[in-house]
Amino acid sequence: MTLPGSSLQATTSSGLLVMKFGGTSMGSAERIRVAAQISAEQRVLRPTITVVSAMSKVTDLLVDSLRKAEAGDQADLDINMKRLWERHLEAVRELIPPAKQDAVLAGIHELLSDFSRIAKGILMLGERPPRSVDEAIAIGERLSALMLTAYLETQGVPAQAVSGVELIVTDAVFGNASPLMDLTRQKTVTRLASLLLDGVLPIVTGFNGATVDGRPTTLGRGGSDFSASIVAASLDAAELWIWTDVDGIMSADPRLVANARVLDQVTYAEAAELAYNGAKVLHPRTLAPLAERKIPVWSKNSFAMEKPGTHIVPEISTRSGPCAVTSMTKVALINIEPASAILTGTRAQARALDALARANVEVLAMTSSSYRQSFCLLVREDELNLATTFLEEGLSLELAHGYVKPIEVDNDVSLLAIVGEGMRGTPGLAGRIFTAISKKDINIIAIAQGSSELTIAVVVRRAGLENAVRAIHEECGLGK
Repeated sequence: MTLPGSSLQATTSSGLLVMKFGGTSMGSAERIRVAAQISAEQRVLRPTITVVSAMSKVTDLLVDSLRKAEAGDQADLDINMKRLWERHLEAVRELIPPAKQDAVLAGIHELLSDFSRIAKGILMLGERPPRSVDEAIAIGERLSALMLTAYLETQGVPAQAVSGVELIVTDAVFGNASPLMDLTRQKTVTRLASLLLDGVLPIVTGFNGATVDGRPTTLGRGGSDFSASIVAASLDAAELWIWTDVDGIMSADPRLVANARVLDQVTYAEAAELAYNGAKVLHPRTLAPLAERKIPVWSKNSFAMEKPGTHIVPEISTRSGPCAVTSMTKVALINIEPASAILTGTRAQARALDALARANVEVLAMTSSSYRQSFCLLVREDELNLATTFLEEGLSLELAHGYVKPIEVDNDVSLLAIVGEGMRGTPGLAGRIFTAISKKDINIIAIAQGSSELTIAVVVRRAGLENAVRAIHEECGLGK
């Protein structure tokens, strides 16, 4: 590994390793010890960088605290602040020798005081400015990095906590920012190269970055995965390892399908599609920075380190049919239908998609009819209110003049997606899938398939989802 702008050369042939530990892998003193052990072992073998999430449920607690503040609920805000302090106090007392606890607890107190300051400002304002929210909720990762760094140092491992604000330069889309890779690469090399040369293990906070002018941002759902891939791509890492609480990427949700199996290998495109459509292993955007540089990824289980995990690679030469079926329940279908020939379906779709883009709402699937010009959009349930608000605003004139029928929402739906590079050009596969679903007396509400033939998305009633997933898994021979 040669870092641009420096003479840093890896001392081993394997090159730089970037590892990311998720919330459950950082969720207690015991799990932090495991993360430290893995990090220390790998650092001996090759240059290593560790990226961390907040402790499990901490980000949710931070977000809930800001909601309480916005609502003027001082009592519940104080309760949440006490819970945050006690959660991290307990971990520090288990991890750090008594003689060294005071310094670490002082750091915890300082970070929580920063959060409390922002929360009190929101309490006074009665609203949550997006910039303030991003600065506040990233404190969870800073707390994790502080504790892991302190524990490593007690074990004789030189480590340093590094905020993502110092590395990742983003646009100004607060809450779901995107990296500016050239600037990020420059800052990441400048900040981390000297640490690696000195044998120091950088502990980087996931999830957060900053705009060009230094305003804190966050990278959206599961942004710590994304942070790790950005750092890996910026430094031309040899590998990225994502540590979670599952054995790897599976052929289906094992809670729904008894004989679901761990996939040995998947491609970048397959992993991204599975994540986008509900597989809770990787953030959907994680693989984008890695694709150009063809950096391989391992998805591993920090609770069962002996398991090999899933290898995510640029391409697989031989595969036929799908590799997995995934599903999502917390979705809603938005139906829009022009009521007059004055407004074409194309124009209505353009207005609708523009509105959702302004709302920063992801469209999971979209289908349309040819004659009636009606179309439906599948969105996440937690983005439904935002989506409908922006749609009604974007189509306000059309709705007022009766050019568009009132927007309808169907909450009783679920998404299942069949994914695989091997589906391209396979005749009869879609027919087999639809037949397998219909044999279970399940009605298909909507179907979407892109020209890449990588994914077939199917919308069904929630009551039929589990049987539909099992039927497809069996029909396609995806089990053990």
